[in-house]
Amino acid sequence: METTLENHSIVVTGGGSGIGRAIARRLVNDGATVTICGRRADILEATAAELNSACSGPGRVLAIAVDVTDERAMGEAVARAAEAGNGVTGAVANAGGSGQMRLLHEISAADIASVLNLNVVGTFNLLKFTVPLMIERRGGSFVGISSGAAAQTSRYFGAYTAAKAAVDVLLRNAADEYGGRLVRFNSVRPGFTMSEKMASLVPADDPVRESYVVNTPLPGVGEMTDVANLVRFLLGPEARWITGEAIAVDGGNNMRTGPDISSMIPI
Repeated sequence: METTLENHSIVVTGGGSGIGRAIARRLVNDGATVTICGRRADILEATAAELNSACSGPGRVLAIAVDVTDERAMGEAVARAAEAGNGVTGAVANAGGSGQMRLLHEISAADIASVLNLNVVGTFNLLKFTVPLMIERRGGSFVGISSGAAAQTSRYFGAYTAAKAAVDVLLRNAADEYGGRLVRFNSVRPGFTMSEKMASLVPADDPVRESYVVNTPLPGVGEMTDVANLVRFLLGPEARWITGEAIAVDGGNNMRTGPDISSMIPI
C-alpha cells in the first residue's frame, strides 16, 4: 500500500491561512498536488509561494481565488485544479465561519442565512464538482471541517452550530450514496485550536480559554497540526475502510462541555 500522497490531487478551500494552510502544508509535504481556494488572491498566492519554496519533494501548490458559495465559480476552480493535478482524488471543505456571536433573537435572518450559506452551501459546492472527478479516478476521499459545536450546545454561536451539524449530516449521507463508487466522506470536529485568529481573539490569560482547558481531559489546547494530521490520514489510503464518520480532535473536550464565551458577548 502506498504511504505517501504522490500522484494525489487535492482541493482545499479556505487554504490560505489558519487550519487550511496547515492542512495544505501537510499534504504538499507528503507529495500531493494541492489547490488552495479562498476569496483573497494575495493571501493565497503568498501561501502557495511559501509552501512551494519549503517543499523539497514532488508536491506543489496552486492558488485559485474563488468564493465557495458561488456555484459556477467553484465549478470553474475545480476544473482548473483537475487540469493541474491530472484529476482530483481528494477534497477538504475547510472554508467556514461563525458570523456574529450574539443571542439568537438579536441576529438577523440575513446573518443566519450567510452563515449557513458559507458553511453548508460552500461544502456542497465543493462536493458537487469534485465527486464526479473522484469517481473518474476510481475513488477518493472528501473531508469536511466541522466543529465540536456540531455536537455540543455552544451558546451565542448563532447558526454556526446548526451549520456544522448540517455539514456532518450532509457528508454522512454522501458516504452512503457514494460508497459503492469508492468515494469516502468524513468530517473532522476540531475543538479549541490555536490558529493565528484564535490567538488574537483569545489570548493565554483569557477566561474563555481557561473555561475550555478546565473542561478538557488532555492538558492545553489544540494545534493546527493536530487537525492537519487527522485530515491527512483520512485522505490517504491508510483510511480506506473509514467513511461516514465525524471525528473529534479536541483533547476529549466533547466528553464535557465547550468553552464559555459569555465574557465576549454584550448581554
